[in-house]
Amino acid sequence: MIQQQVINQFALADKNRNIEVFIKREDLIHPFVSGNKFRKLRYNLAEAKKQNHSTLLTFGGAFSNHIAATAAAGKLEGFKTIGIIRGEELAFKIHENPTLKFASENGMYLKFVSREVYKFKNEVGFIADLKNEFGDFYNIPEGGTNALAVLGCEEILTKNDFNFEYIACSVGTGGTIAGIIESSVSNQQILGFPALKGDFLQNEIRNFTTKENWQIINGYEFGGYGKVTTELIHFMNDFFKETQILLDPIYTAKMVFGVKSLIKEGFFPDNSKILLIHTGGIQGIAGMNLVLEKKNLPKIDTND
Repeated sequence: MIQQQVINQFALADKNRNIEVFIKREDLIHPFVSGNKFRKLRYNLAEAKKQNHSTLLTFGGAFSNHIAATAAAGKLEGFKTIGIIRGEELAFKIHENPTLKFASENGMYLKFVSREVYKFKNEVGFIADLKNEFGDFYNIPEGGTNALAVLGCEEILTKNDFNFEYIACSVGTGGTIAGIIESSVSNQQILGFPALKGDFLQNEIRNFTTKENWQIINGYEFGGYGKVTTELIHFMNDFFKETQILLDPIYTAKMVFGVKSLIKEGFFPDNSKILLIHTGGIQGIAGMNLVLEKKNLPKIDTND
């Protein structure tokens, strides 16, 4: 049984306008394969088994939630795992990087490539070269998004969530929000908060859904993918202090900050019920804190 909790979150609500905000704790699904990563991997691993694959290969960066989750899921399900990692310099820093160290400890073989080479990750020739090097494998794209991943993400919403007028989630590769859109009902508006800048996400999402009850909310990227500001860190720490809910700095924190801002700006009508999807990613906090420490910036509080 998948564990979910929907928590009434007064930290964001506007009582004067009767706006209620709830959080669906997808981060509680599994300690290592949590949130949307569990959803995206669930049917992909089933398909890999169906095709009699024994090895999973995927792609990611230094603090990738997807890399960590694939390594853990592969170990649990009896797969060998291979991670193609962006950045050759990281090969000498595995034990300094909590994500890569975790992946390695869970049996994932890490191959480091330059950023230029990494750009070819979806090219037929590059995949063929990897098969020549490693033998046959089941290929899971960066971030885990494909049709099977979207199918898994359709299960994030249940019939108990149909009374919410607004559903908000962070957006990386577009698979999670596509699944949520597909399982939503017509009176719901799905709001996506990108973790990175760029207009390409609209087309990526439309690859997986024909529904129109959604929109992308730009302006809360805090500098772009993998970047944070002191303002965002203070927001996360205040939110954690008040709610004891950790937010990851790359995705969910930016979405929650955005929703809070939109409430203040009057974006939502009176009497709105809003559901925020916590997509996990907590494992990335340790790596981000290392980066913040090197920059002499405030760290994310985890009470550790």
